[in-house]
Amino acid sequence: MNIETAMKEALSITGAVGVALVDYESGMALGTLGGGDWLNLEIAAAGNTEVVRSKLRVISSLKLNDEIEDILITLHRQYHLIRLLAPAKGHSTLFLYLVLERERANLALARHYLKRIESELVV
Repeated sequence: MNIETAMKEALSITGAVGVALVDYESGMALGTLGGGDWLNLEIAAAGNTEVVRSKLRVISSLKLNDEIEDILITLHRQYHLIRLLAPAKGHSTLFLYLVLERERANLALARHYLKRIESELVV
C-alpha cells in the first residue's frame, strides 16, 4: 500500500483525528491527513521525532537488545500513538503517528490496525 492509502486507512480507525508518516532523522512528515485547526500535524510530527530519538538513545545507553514497537502518550482527552516501522531492507527511520480521541478510541484495536498498515506499507 502507498503512503496516501496508508494515511486513509489509519484515519479510518475509530477515534482517529490525525495521522502522519514521519522520518525521525529529519523530523519531516512524508504524509499527513486530518488534524484540523487544533492539531498541526507538521509541528506534532517534528516534536515527536524528539520523543523517538530520546527513547532510542536510552535503549542504546542501557544496551538493551530490543527494538521499539510503539510509544504511547496518554493525555486526558487523547491518545498519541507512535509506531516505528520495521525496516524492509536495512535501516528504517520512519514512524506512523496517530492521534486518537480517547472517548471514542479502542487502543488495542488501533494498535492492531497500525501494525497491519505498517506491514502493508511500501515507501
